[in-house]
Amino acid sequence: MTRFARATVSVIALLAVAGGGYWMLGRSTAVAPAAPPAPPPPDVGVVTLHRADIPLTLAYAGRVAGFRLVEIRPQVSGIVLKREYTEGDRVKQGDVLFRIDPRPYQAALDRSTAQVAQARATAKQNEENFKRTQELVGRGVATQKQMDDAQAARDQSTSAVQAAAADLQMANLNMEYTIVRAPVSGPTSLTSPAEGSLVQAQQTLLTTITQLDPAYVNFSVTDSEFRNFASFQADNKRPLSDDDIWVQLQYGDGQTYPAKGKVNVSAQNVDQRTGTVQIRAIFPNPDGSILPGQFVRIIVGGITVPNAFIVPAKAVSQGPQGTFVLAVNDKNIVEPKPVKLEQEVKDGWLVRSGLNDGERIIADGVMRVRPGAAVKPTPLDAKKDEKKDESQTAPAAQKG
Repeated sequence: MTRFARATVSVIALLAVAGGGYWMLGRSTAVAPAAPPAPPPPDVGVVTLHRADIPLTLAYAGRVAGFRLVEIRPQVSGIVLKREYTEGDRVKQGDVLFRIDPRPYQAALDRSTAQVAQARATAKQNEENFKRTQELVGRGVATQKQMDDAQAARDQSTSAVQAAAADLQMANLNMEYTIVRAPVSGPTSLTSPAEGSLVQAQQTLLTTITQLDPAYVNFSVTDSEFRNFASFQADNKRPLSDDDIWVQLQYGDGQTYPAKGKVNVSAQNVDQRTGTVQIRAIFPNPDGSILPGQFVRIIVGGITVPNAFIVPAKAVSQGPQGTFVLAVNDKNIVEPKPVKLEQEVKDGWLVRSGLNDGERIIADGVMRVRPGAAVKPTPLDAKKDEKKDESQTAPAAQKG
């Protein structure tokens, strides 16, 4: 190979090496990874809070109690001649229940009547004697002692008339007591003395009557709820009256009793075993459809909570420092807000402190954010509408 040929080969080799290096440099520069762009702030659904007077409806488990349980006992002793009702039947006030043998008491009544007549006759005689003696004393014929004796006899006979009249009244009462009447309306017990039984006054239990109209329903609220009610009442511009608060009763199968009731009274102490306060409601029960012992559901309404917020349940979180919600400030930065939950309601929780009017809180996407992070807030109602539109559009697109 000549010198020229060798020089040509050398030049070609140098060019090849230079070209390969340039190619490698260009390749390494082209595949170098670029820095990833910052992720966009997460999209969250927010609810704007506004203070309002919020009506509150509460539900409790209750139990029906009889308005009054009356024990029927005889006022006089004697033999039961007849029972005028069927055991277990409902009776009305004034109905005859039992008849006790009246003959001994009729005899006592007749004797008392005769004693009254005798006492009145004696009193009339002594009154005439007193007048005659008084006239004789005026004429100087009778002595003062005779006058005093006549006056004493007259006064004693007057008292005797009063005593005999009292005995007659008692005899009349005993005769009335031989007929035992129902003092209230309601169902009777299933047991009673048989006809022919000897009953003792004030001792023998003839029957019991449970007064059903009206009916009591007892239910309990927690100590904290009871204190909250007192706070609501104190903050209201116009304190609620008994007519403002209504109570509704539901049976175990969900059927609603047609008539509404009222809160009758509340206990003045807290049950040490349960930490609850017992409250009693009263319902009209003319047909007796509410029976003592029934377990029912009590709905209490008419309570208004002034200047409060309703916070959605999914916006509430629990942390080491207590309950809080995540709010979005004017710069769309997340801020935690400690709150105190007052009462659970249909749409979430009732909150009276810890939040400001017009505040935006995160109700959708709470798990995707953290305090101090930036977010993209969207009204929760708008997000619901978007999801609804997407769900309606997707089937149409698949069909096409």
